[in-house]
Amino acid sequence: MAETAAAKISVVIPVYNEINTIGLIIERTLRCGFDTEVIVVDDASTDGTREYLKKLEHPQVRRFYHAENKGKGAALRLGFAAAQNQFVVVQDADLEYSPEDYRGVLAPLIDDRADMVYGSRFLAGPHRVLLFWHYVANRLLTLITNVVSNLNLNDMETGMKAFRREKLAALTLSANRFTFEPEITIKAARAGWRIYEVPISYSGRSYEEGKKIGWRDAVTALAAIIYYRFFD
Repeated sequence: MAETAAAKISVVIPVYNEINTIGLIIERTLRCGFDTEVIVVDDASTDGTREYLKKLEHPQVRRFYHAENKGKGAALRLGFAAAQNQFVVVQDADLEYSPEDYRGVLAPLIDDRADMVYGSRFLAGPHRVLLFWHYVANRLLTLITNVVSNLNLNDMETGMKAFRREKLAALTLSANRFTFEPEITIKAARAGWRIYEVPISYSGRSYEEGKKIGWRDAVTALAAIIYYRFFD
């Protein structure tokens, strides 16, 4: 327990138009129980998120800004490059994923069992019951990714992933948008990373509440799986 509490982590938060949640997710991340640096990358928000971040002053929070909207993958690459601590966690800004789950997600990294950990929404954690076809698309994309990478993941598309920083630094990433998820999975499998999956809670949003990913992203992710497996 003492070793876990002493671990230093970098939490990368890509954000686009989340003025209603960005302050709360930063606050909750800082209270996660680890020695934490928070890296927020604003992807050219237009709803006041950027202005909020520019006024925010906290010694543990570092802020970066895209001049134009480039996508989640591009924001994550910038955040990964800026990370200074041994372990790196991806945290979405919309409150669907909880920083309270970091302890379970980070445990296989801290005790040196894993190089990458997926926080799975589909194992045993509590989750909001919502959006059946979104669930079907997630499971289908995970299945196809497992086929081409020879993994046995339950939730490839999860927005909560954690890594060893030195592993990320050695991997060449290029996906700019939500195709980051299949790219990192296929390339990590190809590199022989030790991959773990642990249950997390999930408080999914409806589209009326601001959810951004849709069926077009699922089609793009399918194309990305094929590309990163056979052509990249």
